[in-house]
Amino acid sequence: MIAKTPETPYYAVIFTSVRTEVEAGYSQTADRMVELAAGQPGFLGVESARNDIGITVSYWQDLEAIKNWKMNAEHTIARETGRSDWYKAFKVRIAKVERDYDFTK
Repeated sequence: MIAKTPETPYYAVIFTSVRTEVEAGYSQTADRMVELAAGQPGFLGVESARNDIGITVSYWQDLEAIKNWKMNAEHTIARETGRSDWYKAFKVRIAKVERDYDFTK
């Protein structure tokens, strides 16, 4: 599903990852992180896809909202488990969205 985002500017957190073979708890935690993020002030939406690499883009009102999400205790535990169990590698990029446009058939 394509996230419905507001007028620009807003921010995107781009999380790109390569998984390990460990599955234990991953799907449940991923679902919980989306649920938890959606309840955070400043959260605007999320898009995610996985094949050889996973890419999840979450959208946020401002940098303060992103900082608060990073400080969330449950999110911190998920990040630590990701480092120890679920990911071979990951990269986080934070970008300011200056312009967007869309097409719908």
